[in-house]
Amino acid sequence: MARLTRIYTRSGDEGQTGLADGSRVDKDSPRIQSLGDLDELNAALGLLVVELHGTEQQDLITSIQQQLFDLGGELALPGTAVIGTEQVLWLERQLDQINADLPALKEFILPGGNHASAQAHLARAICRRTERSLWRLSRTEAVNSESLKYLNRLSDLLFVLARTLARRSSTTEASWNREP
Repeated sequence: MARLTRIYTRSGDEGQTGLADGSRVDKDSPRIQSLGDLDELNAALGLLVVELHGTEQQDLITSIQQQLFDLGGELALPGTAVIGTEQVLWLERQLDQINADLPALKEFILPGGNHASAQAHLARAICRRTERSLWRLSRTEAVNSESLKYLNRLSDLLFVLARTLARRSSTTEASWNREP
């Protein structure tokens, strides 16, 4: 079944776009900003998946991408809640598992280490922006509180994943040197 037979519709040429319920909203509305940030996050995770080819982390990130599409569905259909406590708890379990083998943090970590680690850090930063934009939306419209928690845990997971990936090519991580 074809979902899109033509990519362009011309319906957005006047600065509005359609939501899944058929309503039209301004392209710069907080809801569309959140959807755009979410799309950018998913694209950044797609780059990370390429770096993780053939690993169990690839499966983890691909699962997260699927869940982010669910979250996008929530945003496209106001009043819908797809992300629930079970997805947040699943992320927490993944986070605990990845973090278990890492040494305790003593300093701030500089993003980098290797390409995969740097990509995870970039995705983390985009995830935090996405969370902020969803919080901004929640100030004026109803937002699923579990989705907000999900994005918060996801940024944490991406941080510990970046640390793990950095340690694949080195036994240490580059840390912030507070001294001039």
